[in-house]
Amino acid sequence: MAENKRNPAAPRKRQSADTPVKKNPAPKAPKGAARSQRNWRHPLRSWLGSHRDSAQQALQRLRRHPLSSAMTILVMTIVLALPTGLAVLIGQVERLGVDWQRAAQLSVYLQETVDGPVAEQLRDSIAALDEVDEVQLLDKALALAEFQQHSGMGDALEQLSYNPLPAVILVTPNSIEGGASALQPLRDRIAAMSGVELVQIDLLWIERLTSILAMLERFTGGLAVLLIFALLLVMTTTIRLAIESRREEIQVIKLVGGTDAFVRRPFLYIGMVYGLLAGLLAWLLLAGGIAWLNTTVRQVAALYESGFELLPMPAGDGLLLVAGAVLLGLLGAWLAVGRHIRDIEPQ
Repeated sequence: MAENKRNPAAPRKRQSADTPVKKNPAPKAPKGAARSQRNWRHPLRSWLGSHRDSAQQALQRLRRHPLSSAMTILVMTIVLALPTGLAVLIGQVERLGVDWQRAAQLSVYLQETVDGPVAEQLRDSIAALDEVDEVQLLDKALALAEFQQHSGMGDALEQLSYNPLPAVILVTPNSIEGGASALQPLRDRIAAMSGVELVQIDLLWIERLTSILAMLERFTGGLAVLLIFALLLVMTTTIRLAIESRREEIQVIKLVGGTDAFVRRPFLYIGMVYGLLAGLLAWLLLAGGIAWLNTTVRQVAALYESGFELLPMPAGDGLLLVAGAVLLGLLGAWLAVGRHIRDIEPQ
């Protein structure tokens, strides 16, 4: 029995070199990377969900208060469409004025004693000037035919025994920059030529049109500033009423720890939705207004033998109008919310 007992003092049997040694299992990779990857996604998902809920609340307000929302959007639409429409019309008239300026000419009236060969020599002399781009000679017969066509007195002119109109040379300058004053040296050089009776610059009325358009542009800019201020007042009043209608709800949200940013977000989306809808309606209203005016514009242009018509509003300008309306709605909501949210505190 004693031999079977193991002597604790006996030395332990050493493992030989060939004996395989068990290795400790490799430590598992920490799960912190995967956990951190999930951690940054969770706040982003929560933030996106909060914005989605705020946008849904803004749309729900439109459905719950259709009349007041429609009135606010219509007021914003008119405020946006009025100055924008004036700016578009002024731009169209300026385009017409530029076309007329390109056709601006100097009318050189020749003396009655100037016959055909002398008139042609004068035409060539004027065409040789550096400041001249194009020259056209209208002899007496052609001048009378043109006058009969445009004056409406063709039958009366046919009863005349002689042609009272002088030959005319139409001179198109290379440039009209600087207006009539810049063309004065060219006018004086042509007027000093032998056989020239009178030189008239057909540009003064275009300068008057340009001055009137500049005045209208300034008026439109001032009107736009006033109407934008009115739009911000309308938006501020609308958002303030929306805040007052949810005062108790805001107090509860703040009582449970909701931040001002969380409370503010739905009202900012309301302003953006109002601005978006107002901008789209203003764009549609301007498109319809231009198409409606074009019927009359074409009739007036046809009386002057012109093919002028109002062009539709470019898509880029329309998108800029919508973006500006959204920004104005957001700004008005921000001003209203920033002032009134701070005054609402839980009791």
